[in-house]
Amino acid sequence: MTRPLYVIKVGSATLDRETIHKEIADIVARGARVLLVTGGATGIERHYAAIGRPMPQLRLANGDSVRYCPPEEMAHLVDAYERVTLPAVEQALRTLGLSVFTAVAARGGLVTGRANRPLKALSAEGRPLVVRDHRAGVPADVDTVRLNALLDAYDVVCLSPPVAGRAGEPPLNVDADVLAAVLSNALHADHLRLVTGTPGLLTDPDDPRSTLCNAYPGDGAQYAGGRMRQKVRAAEIALEGSADVAVTGPHTMTEPAGWTRFWRTREPAADLSLLTRLVSVPSVSGDEAELASFLAEWCQERGMRARIDEAGNLVATRGDGPRRLLLLGHLDTVPHHWPAEWREDELWGRGSVDAKGSLATFLEVLAHADIPEDGQLCAIGAVEEEISSSKGAFHVRDHYPADAVVIGEPSGARTLTLGYYGLFKLQVTASVPSGHSAGMDAVSAPDHLTAALAEIRASVLEQAPEALSAVIDISCATGREQHRATGILNFRVPPSADLEALRAAALGHVREGVGIEVLRATPGYAGGRSGPLVKVFTRAFADAGIRPRFVVKKGTSDMNTLATTWHDVPMVAYGPGDSSLDHTDEERIGGMEYRTARSLLADAVNRWFALPEGSR
Repeated sequence: MTRPLYVIKVGSATLDRETIHKEIADIVARGARVLLVTGGATGIERHYAAIGRPMPQLRLANGDSVRYCPPEEMAHLVDAYERVTLPAVEQALRTLGLSVFTAVAARGGLVTGRANRPLKALSAEGRPLVVRDHRAGVPADVDTVRLNALLDAYDVVCLSPPVAGRAGEPPLNVDADVLAAVLSNALHADHLRLVTGTPGLLTDPDDPRSTLCNAYPGDGAQYAGGRMRQKVRAAEIALEGSADVAVTGPHTMTEPAGWTRFWRTREPAADLSLLTRLVSVPSVSGDEAELASFLAEWCQERGMRARIDEAGNLVATRGDGPRRLLLLGHLDTVPHHWPAEWREDELWGRGSVDAKGSLATFLEVLAHADIPEDGQLCAIGAVEEEISSSKGAFHVRDHYPADAVVIGEPSGARTLTLGYYGLFKLQVTASVPSGHSAGMDAVSAPDHLTAALAEIRASVLEQAPEALSAVIDISCATGREQHRATGILNFRVPPSADLEALRAAALGHVREGVGIEVLRATPGYAGGRSGPLVKVFTRAFADAGIRPRFVVKKGTSDMNTLATTWHDVPMVAYGPGDSSLDHTDEERIGGMEYRTARSLLADAVNRWFALPEGSR
């Protein structure tokens, strides 16, 4: 499972508050890597006061005052970070049990900068002058290889300005917010948080309740003053990358109600807003928490009951009656994401098809459906559907009983999925005594594994001839006494397959030097066309003038997980998008396709609740 990367920029004044360190520890506890970027104004003031040195200032032509950093001042600036700010951060985080690496970004050239042009300033007498020795600039080059190695080795990597100069020049002072944005883009971070002393970007500086909740490129500058201008600048730099970007207030890094979120692409119409934002928040398997929190807030703002359950699933509900219809989608995507972007009428981005389009339709239908007094409609965004654990779906199976289920997976707005193949997954390990592969009649571990995989595949396919099989991973390890090769053999099996017979066929090949472990044995599921749930969809298709297709897919979904114990619960899968684009760099969904699916689902849901008692 991929570990998400957070880049978090915190000002030196906020670092004095214990809460921020606990919030960082909580993010680490979720399995994330954290790159912390610290500001230094408070630490610099303390250091200069301690050594009795005045801090040089420049008055700019526009009247602003900035710290003056000629070459001879840079050593003192580095000392301020290394003796005051960074040790305090390290101590606070180590107290919480975290392993921490700290350094100014200039050390070893972790980040190299480009010097600014000479400054136009005013002398003490108010006369204009040009300052050419001011060592300030912008971060330009990032040593991503070493930083990724550090991020893999430590719970938190903490960097601060200054950055290295080029060609042996003295270091360059840079803005810490901009440094965080450049690092976020270079490292392909999942999340960038710029922590400030106010609850996000305020539209009225005198009103702490005036947070601008959503900003697009160019929106923030009109409200930003003072230091907030640099945060807005940094946020918009980061929109060139793929992270989701937010300015957060103190003590709110895990409470999105106080944030200003920056969105890189503006939806072409208001009714496509939720879809756009869902796709814009990265949520690779294991990193669903940010998206779940965003959606819980969206639901609560619209009067729905919404929470994050023990498994990490988003659970949103309307109605309290005993007749329960469950809309089960999933939050996670496969790895790799890129900036979401509308291109004419298509939204490009990871998860747009698989399966954030489906989840968005579920939540919008939930918000507007007519729920009778005896009804309950529940929409769930499950975690870890894209990996073998299916943690979210198993929790749903055991805690959220329902009378009928619609699974959120792309079938296309004109297609209803009646079932899925099952999954039979094996880990096969072959071992041989360590020795030279060039010996007479020598058989290597990979040779041994290849033969075993072929035998096992033939036996399983004899029991289930319609199954699809593939070796999806092979690895080797050499020990002092044994050489091992391990392969993952994957079968997609039809709903009629006897999993116990498949298990017996596979395990019949266990012998000395060959070990077999069943990683997954999930049955297939296929419902007929005559059930009440299929009928309400059929009528909804007819009213929309659509002649539907009915399919059983050779993949698997959370439908299979529910079907392991929910034997008499009708289930179908429905959602917008072309499933052939799943997991590809061409993943995209059309606005009209999304609207058609949303409208048809709403009709089907209302029809299901209108069915007379006993016909469901």
